[in-house]
Amino acid sequence: MKATRLAVTATTSALALLVAACGGGTDEPTAAGPGYPVTVTNCGVDVTFDAAPERVVLLKSAAVPYLHALGVMDRVTARAGQYPRDYYDAATLTELDRIPLLTDKTDTSGHLQISKEVVISQEPDLVLGEVDNLSRDTLSAVDIPLLEEPAMCPGNTATPSFDDIYRQMETYGRVFGREAQAATAVGALKDRMTAVQTAAGTASGRTAAVLYPTIGGGTTYAYGSASMAHPQLEAAGFRNVFGDTSERVFEVTVEELLGRNPDVLILLYSDGDPAAVEQGLTGLPGAEKLNAVRNGAVMTQLFNFTEPPTPLSIDGLERIVQRFRDDS
Repeated sequence: MKATRLAVTATTSALALLVAACGGGTDEPTAAGPGYPVTVTNCGVDVTFDAAPERVVLLKSAAVPYLHALGVMDRVTARAGQYPRDYYDAATLTELDRIPLLTDKTDTSGHLQISKEVVISQEPDLVLGEVDNLSRDTLSAVDIPLLEEPAMCPGNTATPSFDDIYRQMETYGRVFGREAQAATAVGALKDRMTAVQTAAGTASGRTAAVLYPTIGGGTTYAYGSASMAHPQLEAAGFRNVFGDTSERVFEVTVEELLGRNPDVLILLYSDGDPAAVEQGLTGLPGAEKLNAVRNGAVMTQLFNFTEPPTPLSIDGLERIVQRFRDDS
């Protein structure tokens, strides 16, 4: 008998047709008081848990730092997708290595390729992360609940912040019955934020841009104020040259980059050789004229160190501050 039930309060079939957009936002708990049942609102859908999940399948890596902090990685019985080892400390890697990997196969755009049957055969009482062919509706039809990171919810337009990370930790704490551990984890994250902002000091006046280049040349994407890149740059003491753009991510040309000419460039990538990622930007015609390129102020960073908002975003902030602290 499953320990979880769904209460749908939004038209999820319509939401599933929208393109996922990263912004801010959190899963706001809606059940009051300790114990179960516990209800959280996720992507406009109320998801109610009659007991703490015990068979969790991960389809995306974003929840890993939350689950590790709460001490519930042993509830994950299977995982799929990419889990770059550079994201995790030794303890988390040990936990991940014990979890069977169903598949890491992705399509050319990086989307996980996994069948519904494979996931259902694991008999999960919770799936974390929505993928193209495994929507919330598809899983709820067989009584399997799904939680997505709020910033990845379809149609989300909320402005992200580091507070989203704390609230999401609290949400997972309620789902798994680990409220005390969540409070401790949030306190530790806030202490880290205080320390890194002290290290960053006052705003330097330098400008920056966060980009996602295409390896081998081609389309370059930039991140605006609806992405976690924006508060991350602000916390590091930079002004986002694309902060006046309300979109999360959008295409940019070298000409537009030259027009804004940031002092610092942070290049995101999902996997592969970071040197090839940097070459994907610096090798574009005219890129050598950019201030950041001329001054060697270019940093590559794995994607989840910025987006979506998770404890890894604080790791990424610490790396940015360490990289550029002495360059001002």
